[in-house]
Amino acid sequence: MKAVWYEKQGAASDVLQFGEIDNPRPGPGEVHVRVAVSGVNPVDAKRRLGGRGEMSAPRIIPHLDGSGVIDLVGEGVANTRLGERVWVYEAQGARPFGTAAEGVTVPAHCAVPLPDNTSFAEGACLGVPALTAYASVFVEDNIQGKTLLVTGGAGAVGRYAVQFAKLSGAQVIATVSNDEKAQLATSAGADHVINYRTEDVATCVQKITAGQGVDQIVEVEFGGNLDTSLQVLKPSGVIATYASQAVPEPKVPFYTLLYKNVIVRHILVLLMPEDEKQQAIVAISRWLEQGMLTHHLGQRFSLEQTVAAHEAVENGAVGKVLIEIGG
Repeated sequence: MKAVWYEKQGAASDVLQFGEIDNPRPGPGEVHVRVAVSGVNPVDAKRRLGGRGEMSAPRIIPHLDGSGVIDLVGEGVANTRLGERVWVYEAQGARPFGTAAEGVTVPAHCAVPLPDNTSFAEGACLGVPALTAYASVFVEDNIQGKTLLVTGGAGAVGRYAVQFAKLSGAQVIATVSNDEKAQLATSAGADHVINYRTEDVATCVQKITAGQGVDQIVEVEFGGNLDTSLQVLKPSGVIATYASQAVPEPKVPFYTLLYKNVIVRHILVLLMPEDEKQQAIVAISRWLEQGMLTHHLGQRFSLEQTVAAHEAVENGAVGKVLIEIGG
């Protein structure tokens, strides 16, 4: 089968290779998916660059997310799954071979039925962003009536977080960096949108909430936004954070956090307990079936253009970058 892989870490143009390799067969409890679309996340690029630790195997086929059709099943998996349209998560989690290939084997539970009303391209947008958003929004089970601040509300995770929170009865304030992203956050359902480049976020939040602040923050930049977060978060509020790129090792104001009784919850989808992932998948599947979710499809590439796809992600592409492989 055709695939893209790397055997050392580094720049995309230096290490990504395109060619033919053996098509893997599913083992016990696994399925083989004929990949239609592979989704590229920032973490895929960071892993390839070495920013998320050393390589786990001598050869890595990248990409955690994707979609396609189950065409082989391993021992213990029902034959009724053959021909099933699925979206795939964590293909290259603890495993060396991801979805940047014509075929991929994954544990059967990592291939989730894709409703007929959802395209393969849309299915490849889920995975890391949707599961991260769900975990970040539902730190507490019931958010109905609460006010959430979603930073980066137009991003891959942020836009799903806005939708999940609104579908669950919360008021949502989103931050963005420009007018185009403001439209994306608004279309996802945000009640209020703040351009953090032209407006003071803390002042705007206090005005929107009549000085009460927010119950919870879904945070894309923990260190860079921490001062603002502590200004707008209610006592006993929650910061659910999944990234801190600008300030990767922030100075933690312990006593400020203590005397506001702030809960800081770190969200890393690869380490989410499996029962929590399945809870998220049930909810996401229900919303998909009901046609309640929208997806932001970004630039599209062929498998041979995977280097360009990775470079687009590293350059801050808006929307999920997709690699179209099969039909």
